[in-house]
Amino acid sequence: QVQLVESGGGLVQAGGSLRLSCVASGRTFSSYAMGWFRQAPGKERLFVAFINRSGGNTYYADSVKGRFTISRDNAKKTVYLQMNSLKPEDTAVYYCAASSRAGVVAGPFEYDYWGQGTQVTVSS
Repeated sequence: QVQLVESGGGLVQAGGSLRLSCVASGRTFSSYAMGWFRQAPGKERLFVAFINRSGGNTYYADSVKGRFTISRDNAKKTVYLQMNSLKPEDTAVYYCAASSRAGVVAGPFEYDYWGQGTQVTVSS
């Protein structure tokens, strides 16, 4: 079992920045690839960013490429999402997730464990 707890969400003006954190507990964190997803009210949960077990490979949704950066610290069992140049359309609940699958993992059904989410609201 892996437990994930996100933090760092909040209210920010358009053009601002936020840094989300997701701390894991339980089984070996470095055994899992990690991802960030987001879900706006009434919409499906969408992929945002992926990072592999070592942190050497990342992958982003086109909508956030160049603005968001995913990283991880295996010693701290933490994955981060640095979000810059935020837009109102980035408003959503952001979830981190852990996957035991190999390769780039972008589908929500490919993730085994999920956090409870943190709200990000970007005002115009």
